[in-house]
Amino acid sequence: MPSESAAGSTSTEVRLVEIVFPDHCNHLGTLFGGQALAWMDKAAFLAASRHAGCTVVTARSDRIDFAAPVRLGEIVEVIARVQSVGRSSITVRVSLRRESIPGGEQVAATSGEFVMIAVDAQGQPVPVRSAPLGSALSTN
Repeated sequence: MPSESAAGSTSTEVRLVEIVFPDHCNHLGTLFGGQALAWMDKAAFLAASRHAGCTVVTARSDRIDFAAPVRLGEIVEVIARVQSVGRSSITVRVSLRRESIPGGEQVAATSGEFVMIAVDAQGQPVPVRSAPLGSALSTN
């Protein structure tokens, strides 16, 4: 689903909402970093594959910052936005926000960048097709 960015260009955005259950937490009652990364990677996959119109795989994650803990029972919103597109790569910026009660203030908890690669049925890189209608992304 295209959305306008602050710079005025259009990007593909995906939002996921989760609740933190006990099996997502460590012994301190906070969200495992690995679980946060799994949710963020899932959102990056969805944004990139929607944009590319094909399967994508994760090539790397960059600069993952854990700014605030997420506690048991909190709501998590993961927001992934396509930032740039190369020949077969798609860079997706992902943020994870926590919310202590439904409708409460959201606090930035984790953020990072994921580079996804468009692949064919054999797992080989393929060029990213043109951006969806209404999309105007830069190519790097």
